[in-house]
Formats: sequence, structure tokens, C-alpha cells
Amino acid sequence: MEQVNRSTRTRESFVRHTTCAVSLLLTLSFVAAGCSSMVARHFQDTVDSPSGTLVLPELTETVTVRRDSYGIPFVEAKSMPDLAVAMGYVHASDRFTQMAGFRLMAQGRLSEMAGPPMLDLDIYMRTLGLARTADIMLKGISPQNMALLERYCSGVNAWLEQHRDRLPPDLALAGYAPEPWKPADTALIFCLVNLALSFNLFEETATLTVMQALGPHKTAWLLPIYPDEPVPAGETGKLDGIDLAGVSGSLSHVGTTQTLLCSLGLGGFAASNNWAIAKARTAGSASIFANDTHLMLSLPSMWNMLHARCGTFDAAGVTLAGAPVIVAGYNGHIAWGMTMVMADNQDLFLEQMKVTNGRVHYLYKGRWLPVAERSETIQVRGGDPVVITVRETLHGTLLNDAIGSDPRNIFQPGPLKTAYGIALKWASLSENDRTFDSFFALNTARSLDEAFPIMKEIRSIALNMVCADRDNIGWQVTGNFPVRTAGRGLVPSPGWTGEYDWQGLLDPSVLPWSRNPAEGFIGTANHRTVGRDYPHVLSSSWFWPERAERIAQMALATDKHTLKSTMGMQLDTRSTFVPKLQEVFAERDLAQGIEQEIASWGDAGMRARARLGLSMLGEFDGDMSSESGNAALLGALLHCVTRNVFLDELGPEDSRAFKAFLLINNESYNATCDHILVRGDESPFWDDTGTTPKETKAVILARSLADAVLFMESRQGKDHQTWSWGGLHTYMWETEASKMSPHMGFIAKSAMGVLKPYFNRGPYPAPGDYFTLNVAGYMMGRDFDTWLIPAMRIIVDFSLDEPMYGVNSSGQSDNPSSPHYDDGIMAWRMGKYISFPFGEDAIKAQYKDVMLLAP
Repeated sequence: MEQVNRSTRTRESFVRHTTCAVSLLLTLSFVAAGCSSMVARHFQDTVDSPSGTLVLPELTETVTVRRDSYGIPFVEAKSMPDLAVAMGYVHASDRFTQMAGFRLMAQGRLSEMAGPPMLDLDIYMRTLGLARTADIMLKGISPQNMALLERYCSGVNAWLEQHRDRLPPDLALAGYAPEPWKPADTALIFCLVNLALSFNLFEETATLTVMQALGPHKTAWLLPIYPDEPVPAGETGKLDGIDLAGVSGSLSHVGTTQTLLCSLGLGGFAASNNWAIAKARTAGSASIFANDTHLMLSLPSMWNMLHARCGTFDAAGVTLAGAPVIVAGYNGHIAWGMTMVMADNQDLFLEQMKVTNGRVHYLYKGRWLPVAERSETIQVRGGDPVVITVRETLHGTLLNDAIGSDPRNIFQPGPLKTAYGIALKWASLSENDRTFDSFFALNTARSLDEAFPIMKEIRSIALNMVCADRDNIGWQVTGNFPVRTAGRGLVPSPGWTGEYDWQGLLDPSVLPWSRNPAEGFIGTANHRTVGRDYPHVLSSSWFWPERAERIAQMALATDKHTLKSTMGMQLDTRSTFVPKLQEVFAERDLAQGIEQEIASWGDAGMRARARLGLSMLGEFDGDMSSESGNAALLGALLHCVTRNVFLDELGPEDSRAFKAFLLINNESYNATCDHILVRGDESPFWDDTGTTPKETKAVILARSLADAVLFMESRQGKDHQTWSWGGLHTYMWETEASKMSPHMGFIAKSAMGVLKPYFNRGPYPAPGDYFTLNVAGYMMGRDFDTWLIPAMRIIVDFSLDEPMYGVNSSGQSDNPSSPHYDDGIMAWRMGKYISFPFGEDAIKAQYKDVMLLAP
């Protein structure tokens, strides 16, 4: 990839921008030193009033927008085109900063607003070419829905025109002038979210980095698929004999780029719970539906809540700002929601490359073929434009320069002769895709019978769709899944032989589904939803099974489920991992080995610590409440086991190999838990390579128990009665700008540091962990900062007069000066739910602020 004038900047431009930045920093420092509320007051006029009358020439008739005490809107129109206009206006009013940021990110244009720090991310996004994917999506949208999408865009643009001189704080401080909204932008955001929910690219690039340190066979122990499956030695073995040092230059900066992508919510990490309980198991003799999507902790949440009504169209739930559709929710007849399948629908291929007569070629089945090329120009604020060349093989786009900023690239004639290209193949959208139309159709489906064929048409995103009406419950797996000639796609494949090529996509008719099962409930939690004998590869990266086990435990515990009991399930913090751990430590041979190791130590303090750890672990009831000292001990133990077992081979701590391992180890069922629960001394990792004698599992676990207690003493004191999980494990709501600040220049980073109290919220004690229904994932082995949470919660109890309740994980607005910027956080933390009424009297009682949008 050629990169022209990447760091060039004229002296005048540098002086001008630096002077402005220093002035801004001094001003912001002065303001923040007084009170961040001064900043809020300064931008108060950027917050729209919830009541009154506004004229929108785009409308044909008046639309009513009511808002409740949390700012959640109820939008009612007399025609669908007017409803679409109003939804666009409301979305822009609540979330235009988020919409604009997502659009720039998907377009690969963040550098236009934020300057050189975003250049690597822009190169990555331009290389992926989401615009081409969005074009495919647009072609698949029906004329009727395209007309509504165009009306939606007109509503967004009406808001934008009214606010050109009073944009929200993030955009105003950046001096950014947004462009009008187009249907292509909505498609781009949809594709961006799809990318954010795909993770194989990250998994495979990280695996390559680990393999460079360990080799293919030892790496297999770090990639467990599920507790009852062997380590995938055959899969990693396909890279035997390949000099993986040939890709080291390509991966030299992958960690930096992936960290940035993760901070922006594009890390490919997502989970979720959903379930439906049959009417025979409920107190009201009607189905109960629940969904909570697990996404990266962000401010604002990815989701925006809304109720829209027009005649027979009546749907409430979560939306993605930028798209006029309820993604998960309830329409008076059915409730629907999703979790991730954890699908393996992205594969990396290693390509042998060379340059002939100035052209780049790659080897395929004995022939050297020329790569396809396209040029992209990236505008950079405060600098000169950057021109890149994106290259593709028949396996997909070459990512070598898209995952790092190193100016040395493998396409230079010298290194190319022995280096590998890295091509990405992704089963995202196919021609005639109807995913967008399918979500529109779910909004109006009146029964599970109608919903099933609609769900089957969702192809571009691999989801566990759970749906219910009053009398029925159902589950359907959606998405595009590759059919591979060989291998399972867990690690990169050699591309030059053709042995691992795709043979098309799996026929949707063979995807798993269920309807009214005999057990009386359906539940998915990113676990392996099919048996080991299922003949097709859906995933090699399932999540831990514990959340699904807990859903089953609680669903089967009574046949009198209610709204309240379902809320209790979503807020549950009891871990089924704990009794499994206790069983392992109680196993006779291992217990004897641990005790023998402890008894052999000369340090009485460490002996006492290890035995205290054993005692606390043995008495733990598994409730990962924020107040629990035993939960804190468990968290510390998993932290220490991760480091004691794997850091000696992959360290030091700041090495690319260990950072890559932590990424792999925290996105699905992981090596830490697999080694504790399943793998014995046959694993090479139970040996500490820094010592002469060969250690055993018992020895390392004994050391880890003592280390865990020592760790807690260093953090919370020697009195274990005062320890708490929430003192270690916390929530912190941060804006995307705050998350980007470590990658900014000094001035911008300092300015953002000053503004953090205005933009961010927290820290707060966090209950739960990866294994609890009320999930709170953290980077096991690195720190305890919560990054994965239920981004929203929805429950529909069909027996109630007003069936739907829900809550978002942030406020409705993305404007820090709005009273609805953070009010949802407290409701979410306290386990509060908000009613979404459908009856006229209840609507008027709840949505008390009224805005009329008049033509």
C-alpha cells in the first residue's frame, strides 16, 4: 500500500493548529477548574425542548412526539411517511453526535474531524470497503421501504438544518460541519454494527501473533472450543512448516489498531441473553419473553429506545440511531430479540506474494495471479491528504497495511519476495440480501407463524433470534455461514493451495430452530446451541456455558413465572462456574497435591494465605455481588491463574504475544477456565518455564491461591472480612472521545483529560462477571475494569394489560448538557425497569411532555 505524505504538514498549518489547541486547553482548564456544570450551561442551548410546536415542511400532517421522565419518545403519526420523517428528526435530536461519529467511522473519514490520530483507523475502514457492502444492502431494500428510508433521512436533515449554529458539544468543539444524511449512511451504519458484532478477524490475527511465540501445536492449548471438546490441534496443525515470522511485519502494529477499534466499540465483542418461557410455566398462562444484549460499556449506549405508532403500525423497543426500525422489542402481538451465535464467518488467508514488473502478484494453485487494486484518498485535518492503494486477492482484501502504521510494508519489492499477505474473506452480505426488509417486517408481524419465515430471511447477521406471541415461543438461527473445503476457520489458512477455500454458504434451511419445545422454555446465551454431532461448523468460539445453564436452572425452578421473576433472572449474579471450581479443588488427588505443595513452603505467611484462599473458595455460595469478599477472592484467583499459567511462555506483560493472548482469552470460552476445569498435567502450560523442576497443576494452583490472597491484601488490606468484589471490579461510562484520548496528541489528550468530568460517569462498583446472567465482563489476567455489560434489558409478559418493560444502560441523549444524558445509568444500575405502555390512558399518563411537529 502506498502512503503519500502521511506525516507532512506545512509550518503555517502546524503553528495555527497548535496555537488554537493550546488556547482551547487553557480555556477548558480554567472552566473545568471552576465547575464542569459551567460547560453544561454553555451548551444548554444545544439541548432541544421536549415540548412546544415545531414546523417541519417535510411533513404532510401534524405528528405528536411525547416524552416520558427519561426522555424516551412516543412518536405518533397519521401516515408512515410522516412517521419516518418524525423518527429521523427525533433520532437526530437525541443522538446526532453518535450518528455522525458512526458515519465517519464507517466511511473511513474520522481523520477529517479528529486529525492524524485517527488515520490508522481510517485506513483500516477504507481497506474493508464497507461502502461497497452498503451498496449491496441498499439494492436489496424494497421500493416501499426505500421510500420510508428517504423520508427518514429528510427528518434527520430537517433537524440538522435547524441546528447548524448550535451543534452538540462534541461536534461544536471539533469544529465539524456535518453533511446531509443519506440512505447510504443508514446502510453504512448497519454494516458497521455488523462488523462490530464479528470477531474472527481479531481472533485470527491475535492467534498468529501468539503462534509466532509458541508455534502451532502449543497454541492449540490456548484455543479451547468447549469443555467437552479436545484442543484443536488438527486446526492449528495446518500451519505446520510455515515460517510465521514472514507475517511479523504485517502484525507489528496490530495490537495498537485493535486496541483503538475496541475502544470505539468495534472490537468484535458481543454476547447477550434471551429466553422465552412457555405459557404452561407462567403464573399468567401466557408467554414471557426477555432479552438483554451484551455490548461494550459505552456512553451513550449503542441502543436508543423509542415507541412508534401509525394506524396499525405500533412498535416499541430499541433502535439504532440512523435507522427507522425497531431492532428488538414488542408490537402488541409478538416480542422479538437476539443474541450472537458467535459465528465463524470471517477467515484469514495467508498469501505468498511477489512483485513482477512492478505489479504485485499472489500464488494460487501453482499460478502467480495479479492482485486487484483500487486507490483511496483520505483527507486529514491539519495535514495533507493521504493516498492509499488497497489490494485484493480472490480470497479477499489484503489487510497488511490496514492493521498497523508501520511505514515499512510487505509490498515493497525487497521484503515481498518472502513475506505473506493476509487476506480477509467475510460472509457478510450476499446479493439480494433482505435483512433490512426483514427487520421492517418483524415490526408488523402479528404472530409467531408470521415471524418465522421473516427471521429466516435475516442473512447478513448471525443471530439467535428468539420470538414469542401470547401462546407460542420460538428460536431461529440466522446468518451466512461458509462451507469450507477443509479446516474450520479458527486460525488463518494457507491460501496458495486452494485446500481451504469456501464452497459457498450454508443453506439456511439447515440452520437450527425450535418451536414450543417440551421443556417449556427457550434460552440462548452465546453458548453452543447444537450438539457435537451437528454436521456443520457454526462456530469454534462459543461463549462459556454457564449463563445458559443458569437460564435453564431458573426457568425450570418454577411453573409460576412472572414479570418479577423474569426481572430477577436478568439481574441474577449467581455463577454456576463456582460449584464446578469447588468440585475440581475437592477432587482427591488434586486436593492432596495442593496441600502437599502448601505444606512444603518455608514461608508461614504464604501457607496461611493459600489455606485462607481454599477456605474462602470452599464456603463461597457463588453470588458475585459487589459486596462479596469471596467473589473478590475468586476474581483475584482467576487473575493470578491466568498470569501464573501463561505469562512465563508469553511474557513479558507488555509483549505483543501476551496482549494478543489476553484478547483471545477474553472473547469466548477461554484457556484459563479450560485449564482449571478440564486440562490436567498433560497441558504444557502447567509447567513454569522459569524454574528447573517441572511443576504440576496442583503446584500452580497452590501458588495461585496464595498469590490471590496476597493480591487482595495489597488492594484492600489484610482483613479479608472487608474485601469486596465491587471495590475491585467497577463500571466506568466513557464517551468515544475519552476512549480515543490515549491515541491523541499531547494537547488533545490533555484537553480531553480536563473535560472528562463533563463527559464521563463513574466509577461505580460492579456485580457479576462473565458467568452471570447480569454479565460484567473484564479482561481476566489484566485488570478488573468492566467492559462488557447488558446494554439494554427488555421483558414482555403477555399476561399483563401493559406487557412491555425495559431499560437502557445510558441516557436517551448523547448530549452531556441534557438531563437525559446519564439518568438511565442509575435506573439501570438499580435494576429499575420502565413501562412501555400501549393503552391510550397509560400513554398519556406516562409521556407528559408533548411536542407537535407541524407541516
